[in-house]
Amino acid sequence: MEVVMAILQVFVMMLLFFVMMFGIGFILNMLIKTTWFPIYLFIIVVVPLGMYFTWNKELGFTENLTAYGAVDILVAIGALIGAYMSGWTIRKLRLGGYKMF
Repeated sequence: MEVVMAILQVFVMMLLFFVMMFGIGFILNMLIKTTWFPIYLFIIVVVPLGMYFTWNKELGFTENLTAYGAVDILVAIGALIGAYMSGWTIRKLRLGGYKMF
């Protein structure tokens, strides 16, 4: 039962981060008029900030990288997919003739 709840929690976290990055990316795409900006923002800002705040100065580089678990990586992948999907959606809307996006 505990394993099922843990898997359910990971799925909900991935879904929440997907929706959060999709929403933020969609709004940024509408305001700034760039299609792939949310992915660049995720890779350049969010990933290094996440690593900075969870970095243990007593461990080496490889130990810090291997300290991230599958849950951390899955949630980050869910957020990255959300950022990608926002750019894809904006691109499809622009190709469909919607000028406001």
